[in-house]
Amino acid sequence: MAIRKLNKLSSQTTVLKQILKRCSSLGKKQQQNGSYIDDVPKGHFAVYVGENRSRYIVPITFLTYPEFQCLLQRAEEEFGFDHDMGLTIPCEEVVFQSLTSTLR
Repeated sequence: MAIRKLNKLSSQTTVLKQILKRCSSLGKKQQQNGSYIDDVPKGHFAVYVGENRSRYIVPITFLTYPEFQCLLQRAEEEFGFDHDMGLTIPCEEVVFQSLTSTLR
């Protein structure tokens, strides 16, 4: 039983690390001259939410919450993680704001 729990935790940790690695450059905004600036504080990452793709900066600790993990699974199913558009969360902004306000 303990080995099964350990394997599950190890698997979840690996998945979270992969997500963070894929998201590491998503916090960079392009300036007019083509260079990038990093406006995301350490320990956070950027996501895009809703029809208008509004940008939100969320703490990495959100990755540990099952509710946020569910959103990431939906994002992977709908958009995948390997694209240049940034990590897009497939839900309405008001739902995202409500969920994140309960996680803080």
